Amino acid sequence: MMRSLKLAALGLVALPAAAFAHHGWSSYDATKTLRVTAPLSAVTWGNPHGTAKVAWQGKTWDVILAPTTRMEARGLTQAMLGPKSKVTLVGYPRKDGAAEMRIERVIVGNKTVELR
Repeated sequence: MMRSLKLAALGLVALPAAAFAHHGWSSYDATKTLRVTAPLSAVTWGNPHGTAKVAWQGKTWDVILAPTTRMEARGLTQAMLGPKSKVTLVGYPRKDGAAEMRIERVIVGNKTVELR
């Protein structure tokens, strides 16, 4: 019983940290569309969504993609976004000025994939 209470308490303490770590879409400025063509680096194919990094405007930007199941359902595969893959990303910057963008569209070669 005591062990169960400790585990439950630990879960409650961890919950706000997990919620804080996730990105709220209201954090991004949808009035400022970015279009970046560059090779990706540090691509992560996982949940709750894929991520990558891209060097642009003298900074390393964090790239927030869609959930992997959505990307795959729309024809975007992990192989298409491998490290050093040259892609065009269309999305929105964070409102607070952090070098992070939420991606709406990925263009790889002649293929355009809508993520949202």
